[in-house]
Amino acid sequence: MKGLILAAGRGTRLRPLTHTRPKPVIRVAGRPILHYAVENLLEAGVKEIGVVVSPETEKDIREALAGYRVSYVLQEEPQGLAHAVAVARDFLGQSPFVLYLGDNLFQKGIGRFLEAFGEGVSAVIALVRVKNPSQFGVAVLQGDRIVRLVEKPKDPPSDLAVAGVYVFTPEVLEVIQDLKPSARGEYEITDAIQGLVDRGKRVVGVEVEGWWKDTGRPEDLLDANRLLLEELSPRVEGHVEGSQLTGRVVVERGAKVVGSTVIGPAFIGEGALVEGAYIGPFTSLGPGARVVRSEVEYSILEDHAALVDVALRLQESILGVGAAVRSRNGLPRAHRLILGDLSQVELA
Repeated sequence: MKGLILAAGRGTRLRPLTHTRPKPVIRVAGRPILHYAVENLLEAGVKEIGVVVSPETEKDIREALAGYRVSYVLQEEPQGLAHAVAVARDFLGQSPFVLYLGDNLFQKGIGRFLEAFGEGVSAVIALVRVKNPSQFGVAVLQGDRIVRLVEKPKDPPSDLAVAGVYVFTPEVLEVIQDLKPSARGEYEITDAIQGLVDRGKRVVGVEVEGWWKDTGRPEDLLDANRLLLEELSPRVEGHVEGSQLTGRVVVERGAKVVGSTVIGPAFIGEGALVEGAYIGPFTSLGPGARVVRSEVEYSILEDHAALVDVALRLQESILGVGAAVRSRNGLPRAHRLILGDLSQVELA
């Protein structure tokens, strides 16, 4: 069994966070999203892992996965999930494989989907019940067997959405070979699965246990951060001085917490500085981030982001790599903003 992680997308719904780097390398609970995908595959016994990248994402993905032994497959143009599988054909060979969307998170891992992949099964599809099925690919079941798939239907036939993990035999490659582009010009994985169904192959749907998150929007990132921090084990390896740490708090090696209050669950990354500050629940600081004489909660500060001398508490916020929020002293009393495309700011 091989694993194929898709990490070639541009993450347009998360701009400006993804203007300069791909979504799977954004940190939630202190780690790049992509790490959770690799770890889930390894825990399920999948040792040979390929990662599909694009020319735009390859450098950042390689850096994020520097500690893992994986192969890379280049998808030159974004032509859909099924196309990404097709370009990985040489890597996959004749092995069954797990297809894993690199921006998805599964609380309970992916072991149950591999367990359902028994003799006579051509595909196992992870399914999750959602309140808004018209925004997803939707499955129709007879027993545990998928008999129909509809991509983002206006009138959904069920509330079972296709989540981001699929297990396939090599048969799916033959179906993909005959696919035509969809109305949006992409080769859809839902069409490939429907092709298996139409050929009389057994395609099984298995519901996700625990929570599942597709981190496509900023609010999804914040919620994923919250959910992962809920499972945090407290650990202090950095320097803590004159501070109060309450609940599940991680302070990584090289981080400094001085004269501050940190209420968990919270994650303080390697080399981060928290000084004269308040860090509230469900907050994670990336490596080298700084919070000085400021307050923040339910937020993500990425690598080397800074929050300095800000009078009002920051909450439900995401500061990208190197982003800085500071107060302005003196006259004129005014806000000064330098914002990239699609940035969002709320001022009190």
